[in-house]
Amino acid sequence: MLNRIIYSFLISCVIIIDSFGQDPTFSQFYANPLYLAPSFAGATEEYRFALNYRNQWPAVPGVFHTYSISFDKALVNFNSGIGVLATYDVAGSGELSTTNIGLLYSYDFKFAEEWHIRPGVNFKFTYLGLDIYKLIFASQMTGSGTVPSVYPPPFSKVADVDFASSALVYNDRYWGGFTLDHLLNPKQSFYGNESILPVKLNIFGGLQIMRKTRLRQTYHEVLSVAFNFQKQAKFYQTDIGLYYYRDPLIFGLWYRGIPFVTSQAGDAIIGLVGIKTKQLHIGYSYDFTISNLISSTAGAHEISLVYEFNSFSIGQRTKIRAIPCPEF
Repeated sequence: MLNRIIYSFLISCVIIIDSFGQDPTFSQFYANPLYLAPSFAGATEEYRFALNYRNQWPAVPGVFHTYSISFDKALVNFNSGIGVLATYDVAGSGELSTTNIGLLYSYDFKFAEEWHIRPGVNFKFTYLGLDIYKLIFASQMTGSGTVPSVYPPPFSKVADVDFASSALVYNDRYWGGFTLDHLLNPKQSFYGNESILPVKLNIFGGLQIMRKTRLRQTYHEVLSVAFNFQKQAKFYQTDIGLYYYRDPLIFGLWYRGIPFVTSQAGDAIIGLVGIKTKQLHIGYSYDFTISNLISSTAGAHEISLVYEFNSFSIGQRTKIRAIPCPEF
């Protein structure tokens, strides 16, 4: 009961006073590539469909469920890619939610014999919602009736537009890039107060440190190392980890909370297991909390499904330059 009172108070503060929002984070960055950077739009053989779900801190009632669905297509004759990305994030008993629907475009430049640079953009519509009648206020929890009833004033749903830009540099073994999101600072206040969504910076990259081929055509065993740095307002986070793929299985181990480059040092250890076939990739990861919240949150669960398919001939496929980053 005490936790519900505290949580109701915090939600009430969020909708009444000035506040700064923050974005959800996925542990399986590359299983949701369009969310990581619009530069990944169309960076596939032809068509790609992805579904992602994250349940963060399941031990805390009604908190942090994030859904993502995306579809993108390679435009080989134009060295480009297009995509659509929709995300839905909901938290709390009042179902405070954020919905984003974006159109993405990327273009691939070859600037050296083996190197490519791929800028990308994401134009999106954002919507903020809340069912205030599902919130529980202090006056509804006191039997004495000494606390006056609280009736929040009516508010308007919040809709706005936003924009993200990114760039990706890669060859057949290395990749790296950055994303700047919320460049239009979309509105976040239900009552028209000063409330913005701060610009978010992502810097990511990695390399394949070992790979073995089968029949000199496809890699059947790959070991990769990767990192992802995020900064939004005064908060920043760095993840670093390893991926090991041996056809058809993939395993990953990540550490989140590197001292001096993360606001919360020692935040979580992330384990990943998945299966990867030519067309279908399925992954499951679990964030094991190692901070002082270890006994309160029950970590985080994340599931991803990526389906890739194409109708290209063998000659057309040779025009596509694969980005070496892992699919999870």
